[in-house]
Amino acid sequence: MSTAITDILSAEQSEIDVPVSSKKKLLEYLGEKISSQLAGSTADDIFERLLGRERLGSTGIGEGIAIPHCRLKECTQAFGVLLRLQQPIDYDAIDRQPVDLVFALLVPEEATDEHLQILSMLARNFSEPAFREALRNAPDTCQFYKRALSAQ
Repeated sequence: MSTAITDILSAEQSEIDVPVSSKKKLLEYLGEKISSQLAGSTADDIFERLLGRERLGSTGIGEGIAIPHCRLKECTQAFGVLLRLQQPIDYDAIDRQPVDLVFALLVPEEATDEHLQILSMLARNFSEPAFREALRNAPDTCQFYKRALSAQ
């Protein structure tokens, strides 16, 4: 089964000009945002799981992109959040460049293959310079979301 961005991302889960100043603040922000949309989850649990994954190695994949991700028992299907930050932040990315585009991914605890397939799709999409630039230049949240879907 192939998962498309439309399966895991909605307009409500896309946001531009997010005012965070650090990786920790970003993960806290994601915890709050996701817990408000994912029944049964808490901001603290999501934050701790994302932070735990970061301790294994940065999810900053280079070119200003981070894909923080984790498994969550309250998650019944893959769930994504796409953010464009107001200012780039230090994220310990592999190329040491600051991050300004973030795609957070949560998957059910047992979704091993799906998790890897989605991460692979996201990495492919974000490896395209035209895709990254389209997201960075989107004038509003609606266009930001529509441009994210263009990578299908």
